[in-house]
Amino acid sequence: MKNKFLPLLVIACLCLTSYGQSTSYKQQSDVNGAIVASSSDAVVQTEAGKVAGYLEDGIYRYKGIPYAKAERFMPPVAADRWESVRSCRQYGPTCPQEKRTGWANDEIAFAFNWNDGYTGEDCLRVNIWTPGIADGKNRPVMVWLHGGGYSTGSGQELPSYDGTNLAKKGDVVVVTLNHRLNVLGFLDLSAYGDKYAKSGNAGLLDLVAALQWVNKNIKAFGGDPSNVTIFGQSGGGGKVSTLLATPAAKGLFHKAIVQSGSMLRTMESTYSRRIGKATVEALGLNAATIDELQKIPYEQILAAGNKAVAKVRAEAEKEDALSSFIFGWAPVVDGDVLPAQPFDPQAPEMSKDIPVMMGTTLHEFTSSTYMPGLRNISKEDAIKMVRQRYGDRADDFLAAFAKAYPDYQPKDLLDTDFIFRPSTLEQGRLKAVQQGAPVYMYMFAWESPVMDGMLRSTHCMEIPFVFNNVVRHASMTGGGAEACALGEKMSSAWLNFARTGNPNAEGLPQWDTFTKENGALMYFDNQCEMKYNHDKELIDIIRTFPTRGF
Repeated sequence: MKNKFLPLLVIACLCLTSYGQSTSYKQQSDVNGAIVASSSDAVVQTEAGKVAGYLEDGIYRYKGIPYAKAERFMPPVAADRWESVRSCRQYGPTCPQEKRTGWANDEIAFAFNWNDGYTGEDCLRVNIWTPGIADGKNRPVMVWLHGGGYSTGSGQELPSYDGTNLAKKGDVVVVTLNHRLNVLGFLDLSAYGDKYAKSGNAGLLDLVAALQWVNKNIKAFGGDPSNVTIFGQSGGGGKVSTLLATPAAKGLFHKAIVQSGSMLRTMESTYSRRIGKATVEALGLNAATIDELQKIPYEQILAAGNKAVAKVRAEAEKEDALSSFIFGWAPVVDGDVLPAQPFDPQAPEMSKDIPVMMGTTLHEFTSSTYMPGLRNISKEDAIKMVRQRYGDRADDFLAAFAKAYPDYQPKDLLDTDFIFRPSTLEQGRLKAVQQGAPVYMYMFAWESPVMDGMLRSTHCMEIPFVFNNVVRHASMTGGGAEACALGEKMSSAWLNFARTGNPNAEGLPQWDTFTKENGALMYFDNQCEMKYNHDKELIDIIRTFPTRGF
């Protein structure tokens, strides 16, 4: 059965060793919000040269530090060295991408409050927040991978991504980053010779290069290169899932958190090569002229690439192979950079000993958020829509839903997460049966009061709580007392997991590890609780109606 709710998903997706010490370090503290930024303070030596940041509110901040460089469609290489002190106090360029369509919706634009910055192909940059430099401490490091699938986004796009509060609260080093996206990161040109053999995974190799940079340089920023946690949401969660199966990333991180982005499969080379060839042909090029791609304006390549994706996606649908098109543009199983599918049919052996935490929001791609007419839908009309999707299994679905969520509202039936919750459970099961490192599962169910509650616990809603940025991102959370209390609990759990591999924290019930049998998950709401297989029957029914492309 075709998924009648998939267009809503599309809409929602668019709304997402030490190298020296610092020089002339002084112990200073800012007063009343003062910023310390000078030629002698907050200066750190990296492999490529010295960088100058600034001190504000007790946290040192460094933005836009180059971690690598790359020619179009080529693997990244070490960044150029510089001689003088490089000012790194403002975010660097983000990867070129399409204009964010979310700006067309005033309510959504208000809630998300994006900072899209400026674009440029020299976008391989990291941003760092740290409580101390050259102070002899080895702090846990938390590396955030942004969402937006593999097409859009940046390490600065949401107020939630600011690492100040997390770094201060947990005495950790927080890192965000930019990498190549869409055609620049994932256009597979491997059919045109060895030169382009890794082009389909250029963006994935950027992530590896960033982690390598962290490994070599983060000690100078007060971080411990032997205690690195990668975490990400949506497409960022997909990146975490993929890095767990990427041999070049082995040893560069030690814990992983997948937020609303459990990715079992990614692009197959059969289809990525088709996309590459279709793109090249649309641009009027061939094998003899392929290098002309270096000169063609980005916008032309992107337009040709998007048309190629649509063409090959339609072909894949006829061949019943849409599972390769999770995000359209995506890393490719090439037998080298990515030897096999990340979690299909099994969890990768290389990351067996990596503790993983994973979860979703209750509503994820909320139909009622993006379609106002559904916000006050009657139970009768909601059931009609359920019957359109589930046919003769509709009654089973309704019974299972009532069992899982006995106090549901009619719109809840339409706001059901049929995308990430099933794949997260499967990813957790595959990881747990390895009997290696522990797996922890969660569900974020708190509903935002902003704009009369239209956002619910939508996709991205947990991010301000994870970063302890509930007030900083009040346009999404409301910034009230209940939200702040939950933010304290959740950020503590993420910090504890980054520090020890165990998320148990004060104010939460005992958080049991997830197994195939117990289905244990932490249910985050005003009253947090542990649930065990609470929605098993519901998910079993949803799985019989697979969502094409996921």
